[in-house]
Amino acid sequence: MIETAFTPYASLGGGVLIGLASVALMAVAGRIMGATGILAGFFQPANLSDWTWRAVILAGMIAGPLVVLVFTGEMPAVQVPISTTMLIVGGFIVGVGVTFGGGCTSGHGVCGMARLSPRSIVATISFMIATAITVYVIRHVLGA
Repeated sequence: MIETAFTPYASLGGGVLIGLASVALMAVAGRIMGATGILAGFFQPANLSDWTWRAVILAGMIAGPLVVLVFTGEMPAVQVPISTTMLIVGGFIVGVGVTFGGGCTSGHGVCGMARLSPRSIVATISFMIATAITVYVIRHVLGA
């Protein structure tokens, strides 16, 4: 069975940092912090300043493990208990969901919910239902 570690302090810290980053981006640039939208705009920027803020955020996302290394002295452990094929299939499914859902969990779940956007509330509820069903199927039906 796949086990998930209970990490309340790391999870709380990560959530606070995501929230602060979202508020800062909205306050400074007037932009919503949706990871897939940031990534898409990085590859098709409207202008240089649009590309720059996106590059800074993506660099920060990539540098996250290095920050953990500085504070703890070790790189965070990453365990992926599925095959590369399943990662690719999962990535494709997420891409389709992001396209049809008009955004990702960070855009809808963090920023949209904070703005009380009805579309984001419905999208986030859909994400949570799909997550619960997926976890149930993987853990109880498939016995992984």
